[in-house]
Amino acid sequence: MAVVAAVFAADALIPQLFADPLPTRAQDGLTLALSVLIESMPFVALGVILSIVIQVWVPAEVVHRVLPKRAWARRMVLAALGMLIPVCECGNVPFARGLMMRGLTPADTLAFLVAAPIVNPIVIITTHQAFGWSNGILVARILGGYGIALLIGWLFSRHPDPQSMLTERFRMTCEEAADAQGDRLTRSLAQLVVELRAVMPALVIGSAIAGAVQVLIPRTALVAIGSNPVLSIVAMMLLAVTVAICSNVDSFFALSFASTFTTGSLVAFLIVGPIVDVKMIALLRTTFSTRAIVGVVAVVVLAAFALGTVMNLVA
Repeated sequence: MAVVAAVFAADALIPQLFADPLPTRAQDGLTLALSVLIESMPFVALGVILSIVIQVWVPAEVVHRVLPKRAWARRMVLAALGMLIPVCECGNVPFARGLMMRGLTPADTLAFLVAAPIVNPIVIITTHQAFGWSNGILVARILGGYGIALLIGWLFSRHPDPQSMLTERFRMTCEEAADAQGDRLTRSLAQLVVELRAVMPALVIGSAIAGAVQVLIPRTALVAIGSNPVLSIVAMMLLAVTVAICSNVDSFFALSFASTFTTGSLVAFLIVGPIVDVKMIALLRTTFSTRAIVGVVAVVVLAAFALGTVMNLVA
């Protein structure tokens, strides 16, 4: 109610901020919220299925046997695993939950979560379709995302109490999964309910926030600072966090800003969006503590800003 009142107050007191009337912006916001939700659903379903396969059908010893024993090598393999899984950021969270239920550490799982939505094959193809090899945007996105994933994995591997990075509810879910009884089909159905109850509310809330941004933030304000090498990066990162577009198609959205914004700001948008947009943060909150998420967001934003600055200098 407070947000709705603020929207009406802003529209009445400072209408010059917005080019479109409130009903049009509200319709755009609702359309975006529904589109984010609908386009995410198939990937969430695929992620839940993969999670169930890992948790119920693949023995834990198999998971640990195929991964390297050394922590740094294991994180490198997990970060590259996204190349084999055509799932966007929404579906990666339930899959990552399944990996942790099989004994992988939070740091290992974060390396996968950060890299997977950037290095997955569909994202690579769509980014190439949008930008080709021009200005090194494709290469910077892939290598930058992979490097940030390894950085986050290493930083969080130094945490003195890894279990404190997880929510109490998820720790209880892990304990219940370990004690689960019954045949595999029964356990699969039970796990399906658990994953959907954890992920779907967060996805709906994240989609609603992304839609509300369309009503609250004037696009003209962002475009006005697009040519500044520093402010353009900040603006595009803020845009990436708020619009919450699926990583499989966000490159085409970024392409619409290519004539106005700097190369570095486009790279920052393409890195930040798949990892820490409002939808992804809401999904991460089902598993990781607030402090852990703040740490991930801080590292991603700072690293993306540094990479964007370098791209602006060399472009």
